[in-house]
Amino acid sequence: MDFVEYPDRDMLALSLADRMASQLAQHLRSNERASLCVPGGTSPTQVFETLSGTDIDWGRVTVFLGDERWVDGDHKRSNSRLLRRHLLKDRAQDANYIDLYTGDGQPDDATDMLSGMLSPYLPITVILLGMGNDMHTASLFPGADHLAEALSATAPPVMAIRAEGADEPRITLTRPVLSNAIHTHLLIMGPEKREALERAQKMEPIDAPIRAFLDQATVHWAE
Repeated sequence: MDFVEYPDRDMLALSLADRMASQLAQHLRSNERASLCVPGGTSPTQVFETLSGTDIDWGRVTVFLGDERWVDGDHKRSNSRLLRRHLLKDRAQDANYIDLYTGDGQPDDATDMLSGMLSPYLPITVILLGMGNDMHTASLFPGADHLAEALSATAPPVMAIRAEGADEPRITLTRPVLSNAIHTHLLIMGPEKREALERAQKMEPIDAPIRAFLDQATVHWAE
């Protein structure tokens, strides 16, 4: 794990967006296409705003979320809604976007189709992960149903998952897909997240799911 500390959140957003764009551009110099996997929530919005205007060949980049709440794309809790507002605009509006919400009644009904849709874009070129104070990442929550299966080396690419306190059912990419990215970044901000990261380093993934991805990650932190 590499740990990068920034003097403030503005510098973090600018530097991280530039680094991710450079990695995508470098990949595109020798490959037909690249893929970018990003988290939901509000923490990465400043990174997205910067990244959306970067001058790369977005038409050859496929973007998708690491997880999604099972709600319509116009719902206020939809991660896709946040992406459309903050990332999939300006130059990045040319990107190919794979929406994890399919409109099926339950996320369990969509896992096979989504696995097939994502498979041409794996391994992920660049992944940005987030982390909650409970040390979850994507929708891999401590105590979630099927967490052990989602963390196993033989997990399918996409799974439905439910957890106490997660409100809606979720769809999530699993450990094999998330951990096999070429470039892995983790964005955390504030003292509580840094303390949670330090705790997670001493724990097992079943209790601190983010632990499964730390060895290959560059962690970006600002107060």
